Amino acid sequence: MRNQIIIVIALCGVIAGWLSAYLFGIEKKPQPPVFNPAPNPYARGIYSTGIIESYQSAGENINLYPEVAGVITQIMVTEGQTVKQGEPLLQIDDSIQRATVEQQHAQADAALALLEELKAQPRKEVLDVSKAQLDFARANLKTAETQLEKLQHAYELDPRSVSKDSLDNAINAAKVAKTSLVIAQKNYNLTKAGAWSYQIQNQERQYIALTKTYQAGSALLAKYTIKAPVDGVIMSLRATIGNYISPQGVYDMYTESFKPVVVMGNSESSLAVRCYVDEILIHRLPEVSQMDAQMFIRGTDIRIPLEFSRLQPYVSPKIQLSNQRTERVDVRVLPVLFRFEKPKDIQLYPGQLVDIYIRASK
Repeated sequence: MRNQIIIVIALCGVIAGWLSAYLFGIEKKPQPPVFNPAPNPYARGIYSTGIIESYQSAGENINLYPEVAGVITQIMVTEGQTVKQGEPLLQIDDSIQRATVEQQHAQADAALALLEELKAQPRKEVLDVSKAQLDFARANLKTAETQLEKLQHAYELDPRSVSKDSLDNAINAAKVAKTSLVIAQKNYNLTKAGAWSYQIQNQERQYIALTKTYQAGSALLAKYTIKAPVDGVIMSLRATIGNYISPQGVYDMYTESFKPVVVMGNSESSLAVRCYVDEILIHRLPEVSQMDAQMFIRGTDIRIPLEFSRLQPYVSPKIQLSNQRTERVDVRVLPVLFRFEKPKDIQLYPGQLVDIYIRASK
């Protein structure tokens, strides 16, 4: 019943339109299309959907991911800006790593100072003290030997003039003084020789190890600043100050996936278009040397001849060009890349979808 009512209403509308045209002379004239659909310019052409890219001699657009995780504290560039190789793009909070590097630097400096101290031995002031101790020991020995000589001479003249206990004490004192002199002499020689070679070698290794730790920390600190790997143009910035980024990229709330933090393109006047030829049409592709194709800009009647660049000799699963779908698919395509010069009368941007026709071989 409901369907019948809808049909009746539709017929009433049609009849009303006819009556209006008959009574009031109202006639609908067909409007020309805003633009014509992309026609096949070849007698035998292969259609393919393409996506414009920044021209690269190899690979695709440059996707930058941080090597460390953290919160963005500074953004030095804007989208569309031309940058040079090595120019800083983003700064990640590096306060903890910077403090760690400063500590490692201080440890390496302390190890170096100790190494220089060992190499500078003997210290003049320490050697002077050791020399004074040696002279003091010699003087003590001289005094003890003189005292013993006197007691022995008196004992020989009259044994009753010197007690046996005093003579024995003098003999022992002379032996102690002689031993003290030997110890003082060895200590002086040891001080004069300086640091042991094994101590110096061990300290050198410790200094080298701490220096390499400091260098590794400094290299890691440099990773907190994302720099331009090559000359190019900033095509996309997907993060802002305060965003947390990781080596996986930045989380996109819209697609619920991770994306590169920065996308860079080539600053040349050339652009590239990557089209995907269905696997059932691959056999119709001509030889590379005879590859001929044209690109049609959607929304216009503009066609641009393409220059063959290269193809990726690997048939991959057919997914949406935005690369958001990750599920398994059965249809596979062959990526083919063309190059063209930027037209002056129309704006084209990487990521824009276009229609491609390739001249078929058969």
